Order: sequence, then structure tokens, then C-alpha cells
Amino acid sequence: MDETNPAGAAPQSAGQANQWFNSDFVQSCLLAYALPALFAVLILIVGAWAARLCKNILSRILARRNLDAIIIGFVANFTCVSLMVCVVLAALERVGVKTTSLVAIIGATGLAIGLALQGPWSNFAAGFLTVIFRPFKEGDYVEADGTAGVVDEIQVFTTILNTPDNRRVTVPDSKIMGGNITKFSAMATRRIDLVFGVSCRDDIQKVKSALRQIAGSDPRVLQDPAPQILLGQLGGSSVNFTMRVWRNPRLQAPSV
Repeated sequence: MDETNPAGAAPQSAGQANQWFNSDFVQSCLLAYALPALFAVLILIVGAWAARLCKNILSRILARRNLDAIIIGFVANFTCVSLMVCVVLAALERVGVKTTSLVAIIGATGLAIGLALQGPWSNFAAGFLTVIFRPFKEGDYVEADGTAGVVDEIQVFTTILNTPDNRRVTVPDSKIMGGNITKFSAMATRRIDLVFGVSCRDDIQKVKSALRQIAGSDPRVLQDPAPQILLGQLGGSSVNFTMRVWRNPRLQAPSV
């Protein structure tokens, strides 16, 4: 009956499959490859979830401290990428990949790329430091790298200034952080030195009186500290007077 009935082959096939599955070779393969691969996949799934969770938590913590959005995004993304690199290395180590050589190759490649992109990376680092230490902010009037203007935008690699003659200048961040930064709008008041040249035949007292009247009638000029009228230079055909006045740079000029 077993020879003529095809159904009788089922127990025999099941027994062969069971015998094959219980063989030492198959079990050794499962222990050597299948289970490590399964653990590696689990490490990747759980690690990716944990990295995203840490990114979201870190973003909320930094947002509560009222940090700049550029800082929050950079730190959160950098943390997530660093955690994912650790997760991938752990998964590869689980399946038997020697990660020591892999890390050495990645490090050498990163060093080569960093040397090739030394200029852009220096601008990136300087831009990150600019956002962290905030020597100036958008709307400040500054002078950096020989260019003076109002800060319009602080980017990762460059800072954009609008000059008084309506020019838009893009300054590399490494140039800004590597030199002196003059922030004209840092203080509540600012002194302005104005030079006036008059003829040598003019009455000095009348000139001083006229300059004091001009300084006292301008609403933008502060009377405390009081304006100063000084004899600056005696030229061959003129006398130069220096009028030093203080004003609030936040006050707008009166409309004409």
C-alpha cells in the first residue's frame, strides 16, 4: 500500500526533513550564521529607534534653552549619526566582521577628505562657533575682515553683510572668527567725530558757537555726555574743528 499510495510518501519526506534539520551541519550553520544575522537585524532596528528617540529628546532639551535653530539641528543630527555609526559597527561585529580594520579605513578616508576640504571645513567650524558664542546677531552693524555692514544672515559657512551703500557682501566665517570683530551696535550710545574745516580768517568763537548750536538743536545728539568742540588741526589755508557728539544708534533719523 505504501508503494502504490503517494500519500504514504509524506511521512517519509517529513521524516527526512526533520532528520536534515536536526543534523549537526544545519544546526552549526544556524548557530554560526542565522542567529547572528537575526541578532544583527534586531540591533539595527532597536538602535535606529533609540537614535531617533535620543535625537528628539535632545532637540526638545536644547529648544527649551532657547538656542539657535542651527545649533539644535547640528547637535541633534550629529548625535543621531554618531549613535547610528555605533549601532552599525555593533551589528557588523555581531555577524563576525572585524570592525577594527573597518574603523581604521573609515578614519583614514575621513582624514583624507578633511585635508582635501580644509578650507570649507574651517568655515564650517567657524560658522558653528559663531552660532554658539554669538559675537553678533542678525541686525547688528559690525566690521569684520575689512567689511562693515548690517548682518543680514548667519549661515553655516558664510555670513552675509549689507553695506551702507546697499551692497551685499558674503564673508567666509573663518575670516570673521580669525580676525577682529567690531560691533558698532553693541552699546546703547556711540560717539561720532565730525570734522569741519573753516577759513583761517573766520572768528574761532563764532565757529564754536555755531557748532554748539547745531549739536544742541539736533534731537539725535545726546546732551549727556555734552558735545565737545575741539580745535583739531591747523592747516595751511584752513582750521579744522572736531565736534564730538554722542547719540543713540537705535534712534532713527528724523524724516525730511
